[in-house]
Amino acid sequence: MDWSLAFVLVISLLVTYASLLLLLALLLRLCGQPLHLHTIHKVLLLLVMLLVATGLVGMDVQWRQEWRSLRLSLQATAPFIHIGAAAGITLLAWPVAHTFYHIRRTGPKILLLFLFLGAALAIYLAPLCISSPCLMEPRDLPPKPGLVGHRGAPMLAPENTLMSLRKTAECGATVFETDVMVSSDGIPFLMHDEHLSRTTDVASVFPARITDHSSDFSWAELKRLNAGAWFLERRPFWGAKPLSGHDRKEAETQTVPMLEELLKEAALLNLSIMFDLRRPPRNHTYYDTFVNQTLETVLSSRVPQAMVLWLPDEDRAHVQQRAPRMRQIYGQQGGDTTERPQFLNLPYQDLPLLDIKALHQDNVSVNLFVVNKAWLFSLLWCAGVDSVTTNDCQLLQQMRNPVWLIPPQTYLMMWLVTDCVSILVLLWTFLLHGRCAGERERTGLEAAVLLTRINNFMME
Repeated sequence: MDWSLAFVLVISLLVTYASLLLLLALLLRLCGQPLHLHTIHKVLLLLVMLLVATGLVGMDVQWRQEWRSLRLSLQATAPFIHIGAAAGITLLAWPVAHTFYHIRRTGPKILLLFLFLGAALAIYLAPLCISSPCLMEPRDLPPKPGLVGHRGAPMLAPENTLMSLRKTAECGATVFETDVMVSSDGIPFLMHDEHLSRTTDVASVFPARITDHSSDFSWAELKRLNAGAWFLERRPFWGAKPLSGHDRKEAETQTVPMLEELLKEAALLNLSIMFDLRRPPRNHTYYDTFVNQTLETVLSSRVPQAMVLWLPDEDRAHVQQRAPRMRQIYGQQGGDTTERPQFLNLPYQDLPLLDIKALHQDNVSVNLFVVNKAWLFSLLWCAGVDSVTTNDCQLLQQMRNPVWLIPPQTYLMMWLVTDCVSILVLLWTFLLHGRCAGERERTGLEAAVLLTRINNFMME
């Protein structure tokens, strides 16, 4: 179970509860009534404040980069949030109008009306600040981004294995992205983690070396490890579909592959390979020459140089000299060279900082990572990104269109209709409550007059 979802759900419920209490307190205060909270409510409010504060601090420490995702989330949802907010302010009009006509003092009345109308006006005019790549004419939609398998197809097969390579090709991806290390005897192999315990059975084969760096193992030792059984025991992605019987058997037999055999297999599948190099520990035999060792392996494999997308910045000039047809991929605009990069590989959070059209005019291709959700892929599709690195190539392959695509004129009509309907309902609500308040006041006066007459009659 994904406990993060449960945690977010609980926090959302508590924040909603606290917001309702705050609204109730405001309305009672405006009516001149005190708010008496039970001890349980006070404890829960304190708990909400502590949880929210802890959550914000934790997010800032652990996922500081994710704050930049907020802008992208708003670009993907803002048009619909506006409609929801307009509906919310419309529903809120009923209790606000009821409170407004029950307040006797002029000051609180004006304050309540000012706050409510200010919030409503901000919501009605919010679309002026909404900018989303998917607000475009369908004819202007850029081509669908290509897919880059993040360590292959890790939702369908054990990551960084030959099975994952084949699943990547079946997904329609054109590039297999991986990580390469160099063994203690100089053999480049596929591995992401510094330790082998997560993706191999090193704990049972070499129980005394669980904490050893992955590069400290020889190739003979690495060949003894199983790199697929773990995938069946603990699926790394929540919600991934179960494997078929044939795929389970294939996954059980996966081993750690050499870079050379991966390159040859990829050439047969017409896949490009993009990889980053993991520097070995300082006491490693190839600490200073791991780049050259990897380059020699690529050249000796005799695969077309153009199918290799080279990510490492170390010794890039030497690599370009030895393999001029190899495509150089940069993790930042400009990299560490005076040449203008032709291919950028950046986190998707950098999208707001990129001018995709200008980059395309300079013949620069952009790949963003790691994209696993349909809404995010849709946003990048509309923005004109060339390709994305993903864990879920199967999901993104099936998409024929972005999740939503709204022409600007259509959205303008949606905006105007939503606001007009909301304004009409607001006016009707306040007029209805005003009329009811007038009738109550008139009824009260008539009753008072009647009682006065009866009292006078009795006295006569």
